[in-house]
Amino acid sequence: MKTFFALLIFLALPLSLSAQSPPASGQMAEMKKLHFLVGQWNGTGWNEFVPGQRGTATITETVQSKLDGTVLLLEGLGKAKVGAQGKEAVVHHALGVIAYDQQAKLYRLRSYLADGRSVDAEAKFVGEAFEWGFEIPRMGKIRYTIKLNDKGEWFEVGDMSQDGKTWRRFHEMTLQRVK
Repeated sequence: MKTFFALLIFLALPLSLSAQSPPASGQMAEMKKLHFLVGQWNGTGWNEFVPGQRGTATITETVQSKLDGTVLLLEGLGKAKVGAQGKEAVVHHALGVIAYDQQAKLYRLRSYLADGRSVDAEAKFVGEAFEWGFEIPRMGKIRYTIKLNDKGEWFEVGDMSQDGKTWRRFHEMTLQRVK
């Protein structure tokens, strides 16, 4: 038993004696470009996965800067009235993590849904807008784009394409900063 504890202390010693190195300045500069999202946002949005069957929801997005600004943590919650009695229910709950990969020179977004699904996406700036996307087998390509509109509101759209050329809007939301 003494040998086990001695080994544990020996292995942990280098960790306690060395400090973490600071993040690369390029990584910090890239992440600062996303800090316009930090805060709490409320508003409304809609989804239309099947043309003509649009659902609307009230949406809250909470964005926090973590690990000295090297990561953003996003949590989105959408609620809508459902059923014949119009009872409010959660229709969307997601958690996302965005970080900049210094070696690959791109943003990576990992998102998780409350139903257990998750996706890894590459992301980039397109002009003033932040865009990320991924592919769903048998459904096609999905891309989301966020930007601040003229009123300083979070404006986000989601588009899908089966061929990568023709895109159909299936999601849109506009949120106001509350914190």
